[in-house]
Amino acid sequence: MAMADVTIRGAGIFGLSIAWACLSRGAKVRVVDPYGPGAGSSGGVVGALAPHVPENWNSKKAFQFDSLIMAEGFWRGVEAAGGISSGYGRTGRLQPIADAHALELAQGRAETAVDLWQGHATWEVIPAAKAGGWAPHSPSGFLIHDTLTARLHPRRACAALVAAITAKGGEIVPEATDEGRMLWATGIADLETINTIRPRMFGAGVKGQGASLKVDMELTFAPQLFADTVHIVPHADGTIAIGSTSERDYDDPKSTDNQLDIVIERALAAVPALKGAEVVDRWAGVRPRSRSRAPVLGDHPIHRGQYIANGGFKIGFGMAPKVAEVMTDLLLEDVDQIPEDFRPEASF
Repeated sequence: MAMADVTIRGAGIFGLSIAWACLSRGAKVRVVDPYGPGAGSSGGVVGALAPHVPENWNSKKAFQFDSLIMAEGFWRGVEAAGGISSGYGRTGRLQPIADAHALELAQGRAETAVDLWQGHATWEVIPAAKAGGWAPHSPSGFLIHDTLTARLHPRRACAALVAAITAKGGEIVPEATDEGRMLWATGIADLETINTIRPRMFGAGVKGQGASLKVDMELTFAPQLFADTVHIVPHADGTIAIGSTSERDYDDPKSTDNQLDIVIERALAAVPALKGAEVVDRWAGVRPRSRSRAPVLGDHPIHRGQYIANGGFKIGFGMAPKVAEVMTDLLLEDVDQIPEDFRPEASF
């Protein structure tokens, strides 16, 4: 490969997505990661691309909405280039409604979604009986059904991006010198480095644990569920992803334990259709969380003249298409469309 126009350090979801977007605009791109693609928190199993509730609109919710709307086209382009499925599907989501107060809130949000989601998706309240046997138990007898929520398989999505990047002439290597414009997308490692030179914590790692289950049901195109604070996501490969924990204190970042067992038990209790499900995979990893909780995009706080794309705690895969767009605008065109809440200074 000739000298790179852009060097990206970090082959997680942000680094790979930005690399793909830069390549798609004709840049020469090299991704550098000594551990390989998807080796960190991007190598999980859950893959819930779920929107924020349609109320109290702000720049973070609007950015995420745009990204979720872009997602189908983004992933179809990746899959067409590399020939590997990401497992993407906009299958929607069901959520149980606990009581009369929650029912009133959900009905109000159905009205605000009409304006905020601009006709691209719906948020509605439906009788639980209408949802069939896959529906979670709902104390009120009603469910929230939205059509914006999507799913993809994190590991397959990273593999799809690797295939597309390689097919487009990009490189993914364990080591290389800095060439061209530099972007850091190294997750928790970079947050910890920034913490050492700042008086206030810039960001931290939050451990998450998830699992994959198998059930004797055809659920490939079933909506995902959010019940008892647990994401339950049917994937295209026939597995059901369950997750996840949020652990600020932990000893082993990659071990699973009884905290995951409790999450699985809550899922089984909330969804009768999961009775008898077999656990076929258990995963743990540490996800980067900025102080502001939003993605961190823009000028790198340490490396002068270089850039950062980090954070995206729990919503990185959902944010990735839009993050890739705005960072590619910045890297290749010097066009800065990053929301103020996402800039590094918002996390100081």
